Amino acid sequence: MLEFRDVHYAVDDVSILEGISLSIADDEFVLVVGANGSGKTTLLRHCNGLLTPTTGTVLVDGIPVGADLVAARTAVGMVFQHPRDQFVGATVGEDVAFGPENLGLERAAIDRRVTDALAAVRLEGRERDRIDTLSGGEQSRLAIAGALAMEPTHLVLDEPFTGLDEPSRKALLEHLGALADAGTSILLATHDLRGVVGLADRLLLVVEGTVRADLDPARGLESLVDAGVRIPSEIGGTPALGSAEAGIGTGSE
Repeated sequence: MLEFRDVHYAVDDVSILEGISLSIADDEFVLVVGANGSGKTTLLRHCNGLLTPTTGTVLVDGIPVGADLVAARTAVGMVFQHPRDQFVGATVGEDVAFGPENLGLERAAIDRRVTDALAAVRLEGRERDRIDTLSGGEQSRLAIAGALAMEPTHLVLDEPFTGLDEPSRKALLEHLGALADAGTSILLATHDLRGVVGLADRLLLVVEGTVRADLDPARGLESLVDAGVRIPSEIGGTPALGSAEAGIGTGSE
């Protein structure tokens, strides 16, 4: 379980998160939406200790993140909005293998994880390609593969669909759905709700650093319109013309 207990976060006396309290069960798929600058990215980065609450506590499987940072970062896989922030290898294969290697796994297990992760994002057979030769969309897919190879019990993704073509997007959605069905908790922030609403168990609306609403995605989505969220045409809302037009915006937080 991921748990936030009255989490506040401020920078230079400017409040970014205010009193966040929520829990995400091991098999839940939770969407996080909100306007640019609402605090979504800041919220996600508390899940594995990339940020530390000013006050309050974040727990992973009942243990405060600060009490065992290694355990938290092993249990919580993180996919950043900007993929270059997490690359550590020169080639596709080296980068995806880095995390499993640091778990001390045998070579056969590492190779299996690399193969499975690359297949999930449609980069199979590209192990020897240099990362600097990949397109932006391919780099986004590689960043996701690196997180998947760790086989985390909790997976946190910040705008994972940016730069993905439609086949890659569909493949990722299918894989995330399968992970959730197998018991992995998914916490996903996105401006683009196309195809993902039907997978989610809950939807969190973040407004000015607070969780303003915790919704069943199958009901009450019309209440998001007042917060500037565009509902995709597939579920009866505003037509989704592209990732930038299917949500609230494209800027980072």
